[in-house]
Amino acid sequence: MSRTRTVALPKDLYQRAFVDSFKKLDPRVMMKNPVMFVVEVGFVITLLLTFFPHLFGGASDPFYNGVVSLILFVTILFANFAEALAEGRGKAQAESLKKTKQDTKARRLQKDGTIQMISSTELRKGDIVIVETGELIPSDGEIIEGVASVDESAITGESAPVIKESGGDFSSVTGGTRVVSDRIRIRVTTDPGESFLDRMISLVEGAKRQKTPNEIALNTLLVSLTLIFLIVCTTLLPIATYVNAAIPIATLIALLVCLIPTTIGGLLSAIGIAGMDRVTQFNVIAMSGKAVEASGDINTIILDKTGTITHGNRMAAEFVTVGKTKQEDLNRAAAQSSVYDETPEGRSVIELAKKQGLASSELELPHSEGVEFRAETRMSGTNFANGVQIRKGAVDAIKKHVSEQGGKIPSDLEEKANRIATAGGTPLAVAEGNSILGLIYLKDTVKPGMRERFEELRRMGIRTVMCTGDNPLTAATIAREAGVDDFVAEAKPEDKIALIRKEQAAGKLVAMTGDGTNDAPALAQADVGLAMNSGTVAAKEAANMVDLDSDPTKIIEVVAIGKQLLMTHGALTTFSIANDVAKYFAIIPAMFMLAIPQMGALNIMSLATPQSAILSALIFNAIIIPILIPLAMKGVKYTPMSATKLLSRNLVIYGLGGILVPFVGIKLIDLVLVALNLV
Repeated sequence: MSRTRTVALPKDLYQRAFVDSFKKLDPRVMMKNPVMFVVEVGFVITLLLTFFPHLFGGASDPFYNGVVSLILFVTILFANFAEALAEGRGKAQAESLKKTKQDTKARRLQKDGTIQMISSTELRKGDIVIVETGELIPSDGEIIEGVASVDESAITGESAPVIKESGGDFSSVTGGTRVVSDRIRIRVTTDPGESFLDRMISLVEGAKRQKTPNEIALNTLLVSLTLIFLIVCTTLLPIATYVNAAIPIATLIALLVCLIPTTIGGLLSAIGIAGMDRVTQFNVIAMSGKAVEASGDINTIILDKTGTITHGNRMAAEFVTVGKTKQEDLNRAAAQSSVYDETPEGRSVIELAKKQGLASSELELPHSEGVEFRAETRMSGTNFANGVQIRKGAVDAIKKHVSEQGGKIPSDLEEKANRIATAGGTPLAVAEGNSILGLIYLKDTVKPGMRERFEELRRMGIRTVMCTGDNPLTAATIAREAGVDDFVAEAKPEDKIALIRKEQAAGKLVAMTGDGTNDAPALAQADVGLAMNSGTVAAKEAANMVDLDSDPTKIIEVVAIGKQLLMTHGALTTFSIANDVAKYFAIIPAMFMLAIPQMGALNIMSLATPQSAILSALIFNAIIIPILIPLAMKGVKYTPMSATKLLSRNLVIYGLGGILVPFVGIKLIDLVLVALNLV
């Protein structure tokens, strides 16, 4: 299952958010949120009326003006606090990443073959550096020589080191990570300030994020509603004059603030920022808010097989004897050749041997030493003190090793090795001394829980398609085991792009997960491209999301968060607009009741006085924002169901709730004001 990056909300984060709430009162900042800017203008006007009651002609109550002014000020602060808190969480995540980024020394390889010690800030794209055991990798790059274990915990939070090697899909390395073993040569792929870590830091800082298309559209709706109610409230003044109803300017401003969608206007930015931060908590870095939002509408997910649906590290599935070798002899030799092999592949050989009855005592080898795998020999194994050597490795490499020692090649070796390869497996030959005992059938196995995860996607209405270069027989087997809806065998990079374009032409949004350079074109073409951090630089640059844990099933969390983001926008917008119904019944009767007594019939909440009604509605309008901050930050809970059911549920909860809650809240506030003799 996916592991989230948990970011605590310490006390100082709330303190910083409170301070930032005041900094955001700058009109240049407030103008970016037109709804709350209108509230700020209203606050300035009522504040002036508090000190200059006759400013706009006629008499007004300074105390009443002051109370309205105070409530409006608190409303603005609450909205600013919600945004600052969401931004603060992103900044807290960025600070933790900045601790990882440090200036390290780099050993740059010169053209004449000499090594120059320089600061990592002096490295440029194309430079070659050498990194050895215990040293920090000074910059982003690709391994061009060697194999090493790399500790990426500083970035991913994952304690287990990962194997990185040249020439494959696991060749990219990130600056700030540490080499645990061996020696590698790296070609730098970024200039200073452009590293993956630098991009991560800027991306998780909420203040620097752009609004998503959905946010922009919703913002346009809110501005339109604000303009409509501004016109409505402006026309009420001549109407009131006509019916001899004196309406204080502060009351008109209070009405405007209550009718415009201040709730969603105050929380909209926080929802968007929190949505992107929520993705980051799952250790997924989104390159844009649009990618997070688009993930909520995904119809089809294209998944690369190797390293995505399957482990990628092939596991031992069977021991196949050759010649006249006994099964138990092959099982023992295969396990003993893997005693010093710490790779997943090596551990799987020992596990399989134990399952087939090998005694643990056979793996106790006190007078022996391990032989590490090397690219030159393509073998690994164990040497015993009595001179016996056991090796496992590529079939041609073992054949050469045995031939050099005067041994004979079993006649059925080639045929059985080809049979394994044809089935999509990898054959490893096992030799003891100058005799080949048999083959280890390595199979790329499906990751645990994949079937359940794909079933979860199916309930979301999302179709899954596996793409693989394997032959149709192997592809069908893996697809059946994993539980995907469809598969494409013998797929080339252009086949993946063609499939994505076909789905998009049918009006569907497509997500793609992959880790290899051959996946880069498809990742770029997809609406949502999720690259594995363990993959190549090309894949990560082509995608609009990078999973730091390299867990392809994380796309499920990303989809759920995208749906949460869309649902939260819709739910709080519905709630905010529904609130207006109760406010109509609170404020409109209060404004005209004295001049038109019949308007009292609309005072269905039996509010004490006109002033009490207006202040109660205004106070409710202010306090509902902080009450909804946790929902905006966490998001509306998403449960897989049909769009019709989802819409019906949200209309009942947030539409009906948005009507009923203000009636109760405004009445309770009115009772408190009366009890405290404040009206």
